Amino acid sequence: MSINSAVQWKQDLASWGIPDDILNQAPTSPWIHPPAMFTVPEEIPDSPSHSKAREILVGGDSILDIGCGGGIAAFAAVSQGMHVIGVDHQSEMLTMFASNAQARGLTHEEFLGDWPDLSDVTPEAQVVTCHHVAYNVPEIAPFLEALNQHATKRVVVEIPAMHPLSSLTSAWQHFWSLDRPTNPTASDLHAIACDLGFAAHIQQWESDFGRPQPFEDQVRHLRIRLCLDESRDQEIADYLTNSPINRKRALATIWWDK
Repeated sequence: MSINSAVQWKQDLASWGIPDDILNQAPTSPWIHPPAMFTVPEEIPDSPSHSKAREILVGGDSILDIGCGGGIAAFAAVSQGMHVIGVDHQSEMLTMFASNAQARGLTHEEFLGDWPDLSDVTPEAQVVTCHHVAYNVPEIAPFLEALNQHATKRVVVEIPAMHPLSSLTSAWQHFWSLDRPTNPTASDLHAIACDLGFAAHIQQWESDFGRPQPFEDQVRHLRIRLCLDESRDQEIADYLTNSPINRKRALATIWWDK
């Protein structure tokens, strides 16, 4: 493995840190992920990531979803008679995951904690899927290795083509005169997977940026992400009106077989 690629990933992620003088005065942590953002729609739109997971599964197989949230990655791929396993560090997410599995008539297991810390107690599955987690993982090599060790058929990873906070670059400049980095990217993650010896493929594609939000929710969400308080809401609203955030995003699916 090229040590430099994993080290560079860690250094690039560190450059996204929020300066202490901004972070320390934030009324609310900008890193929160409200469970409501991870609800699973009755009809899950298909995607290359879902297709790559689904095409290799057969009756009786299982899927392990790392950073599962409500379970979109798992439930988009499985069918009746399959088993789903969810890993997440928020108990509310696992409650949603379990409820969604039960509603679909699927057997299920849940594990609370961080990956790969839970790898020793988490069972293997035919497919391991991990959506929108990698940019939160500085120590990326052991993370990917643990994904690989738990899959008997295929690993499917989905992340934005660029860091998910890239969409807020102009907002950080507007409100804080703060420049934001550009790396790492999905291509960097693909290169690391290849350096680890996995025969990894990558497909880049475009999707709508999440689900439509009421304007007041957009204001609140941006306020939290930018470490601002409620007194800035009108300014944020004006900014969003004049500089709406792009509702399209470039994504990447990275996968490899065992």
